[in-house]
Amino acid sequence: MSVCETLDLRGLKCPLPVLRTRRHLRDLTSGARIRVETTDPLAVIDIPHFCREDGHQLLSSQPTDGGHAFLIEKA
Repeated sequence: MSVCETLDLRGLKCPLPVLRTRRHLRDLTSGARIRVETTDPLAVIDIPHFCREDGHQLLSSQPTDGGHAFLIEKA
């Protein structure tokens, strides 16, 4: 399955990236994938923790220009 969309959360500070990601995933079907882009330095801790807590799969985590990108598959 390919990425269905990118969630641009650049410029938002903790805890908004996690809260917006959670809200967005709520409306998707199981197995759907999204790419989350953020500039919040705490996202490298918060997003993986959120995925573990909620049972989603973090498929990739990589630095980007000025931030970080995460590929998440909904549980």
